[in-house]
Amino acid sequence: MKIHPLITDTESLTQLCERLSRADFICVDTEFMRENTYWPELCLIQIADSNEAAAVDPMAPGLDMTPLLDLLVDNEDVLKVFHAGGQDVEIIYNLTGKTPHPIFDTQIAMMAVSQSEQIGYANLCESWLGITVDKGARFTDWSRRPLDARQIEYAIGDVTHLAEIFPKILKRLIKTGRGVWLNAEMEKLADPEGYRNDPDKAWMRIKAAGRSPAMLGRLKALAKWRELEAQDKNIPRGRIARDETVADIASHPPKQQADLAKVRGLSAGWRDNEIGKRMMAALEASAPLTDDELPPRTPRGAPLGKEGALVADLLKLLLKIRSREIDVASRLLARSDDLELLAAGVRKNLSLLEGWRFETFGKDALDLVEGKLAFAVVNGKLKMTHVDDVVEEVVEAEAE
Repeated sequence: MKIHPLITDTESLTQLCERLSRADFICVDTEFMRENTYWPELCLIQIADSNEAAAVDPMAPGLDMTPLLDLLVDNEDVLKVFHAGGQDVEIIYNLTGKTPHPIFDTQIAMMAVSQSEQIGYANLCESWLGITVDKGARFTDWSRRPLDARQIEYAIGDVTHLAEIFPKILKRLIKTGRGVWLNAEMEKLADPEGYRNDPDKAWMRIKAAGRSPAMLGRLKALAKWRELEAQDKNIPRGRIARDETVADIASHPPKQQADLAKVRGLSAGWRDNEIGKRMMAALEASAPLTDDELPPRTPRGAPLGKEGALVADLLKLLLKIRSREIDVASRLLARSDDLELLAAGVRKNLSLLEGWRFETFGKDALDLVEGKLAFAVVNGKLKMTHVDDVVEEVVEAEAE
């Protein structure tokens, strides 16, 4: 594979993208910094097909990133391959308002061909290529210039190795017929809604006890205020106020700004500073959530009772057995919450009772709940057995 020098000019980038636009797939990775900013700071983009690879310096003076961004978000003929690509896709979305498509994530794909749920890149390389990835530059400050040769080599390795691994994973998926299992997961990764940062919805990410419309209204107002403050200052939202502090203020709102000095997580300066004034203004302007805005009540998390909890435990055991038998990550087959809902009697809107999940696992899960499935130890291994089959075997044995 040809490795290009670090690309820092528009002409070289344009020529590279013209060649890559004719590839069947390209592997993409990014290096970024986000510890001290609200918006991730893109420092490097690595890209490769099966023939060539390069690192692109988006911080280079005068570099126009348009050819590369167009390739990533507008070219539907080239498959974009990532590993654990959520944050990479987020950065591309922030730059363009679009997400790469079509898309393939090797970390997600590994869930369909192994029991690995979140396999790291180093383990992926060791598993498929038998190589050990140099982790020496993993914690480098990618925003500092100039980048040295070792840093660039380390970064490009992320896509050159991926370009070797992807065809192997694809071949395994085709052989097992499990590619269709991943369609919904890949589309979810590419869904722009997953990256759209709507301040009005920021409250939904904060854990807060209770369903009081007034409290949730305050939480919504405070979360929106914090999001806008963080965006304006380009600092992490936690630097404004931590989630638990926001939830505490929403639950126990101060009567006046001076009371903010007593809130755990805020400094004494909040009693009379400008940011404290803006927080109090957001609180005062808040309104209780309407019925349409309230989060829906669902059976999720509802008490199962002792018997229901036992059934849920059996379902989780069944899930482990099936995952081991077919060598697939259990999380791809079913979520623990859905197993508890099934144990509680819910039969609608459960992904494990639909499509390939039903055929692969859900059908047996239903049989277990309905008493048609049992566990047995065969040759020292735990197996699942249909009760009717066991009865038939007993009858045949007695007849003999």
